[in-house]
Amino acid sequence: MVWLLVLAELLAFGLLFVSFAMARWREPVVFAQGQAELDLSTGALNTVLLVAASWAAVRAVAAFQRDHRVAGARWLLVALGGALGFLVVKGHEFAGKLGAGFDWATDSFTVLYTLLTGFHFLHVVVGAVIFMVLWWNARSGVYGPANHVAPASGAVFWHMVDLLWMVLFPLVYVIR
Repeated sequence: MVWLLVLAELLAFGLLFVSFAMARWREPVVFAQGQAELDLSTGALNTVLLVAASWAAVRAVAAFQRDHRVAGARWLLVALGGALGFLVVKGHEFAGKLGAGFDWATDSFTVLYTLLTGFHFLHVVVGAVIFMVLWWNARSGVYGPANHVAPASGAVFWHMVDLLWMVLFPLVYVIR
């Protein structure tokens, strides 16, 4: 079931990525101006946080498969920390833009930037909730070698979120 969700999400984001690339091709000056206002270091920090959370999710699933239930719960907490770290950094970026008078609908760059990063942000929120629920359940020792489908499915969802950022970050922040 999680794979159908992943496929649907990848298709939806794929359409947004293509729209962004086509709009940038049609309006290179507008996109260059919009990208010049983005903070590359913030995007890079978010990349590190997402990848760290993915690594922790993999470690959690591996721990449950080996019946290391306490370690699995701890790795889920690390993954949750990475997700929450991303939300704080991205939320700070959004707040800074709003405080500076950023108009989310000024031009095609800002509209597509808002759609892509906002939609991704919502997926990170969902991933954080998934990690929180998994961690909460893991504290009681429910996951183990015979029962690690839920953590594995959560990790698959998170890897999708991570993969989307690996396209979004260079597309929006780096490629000119």
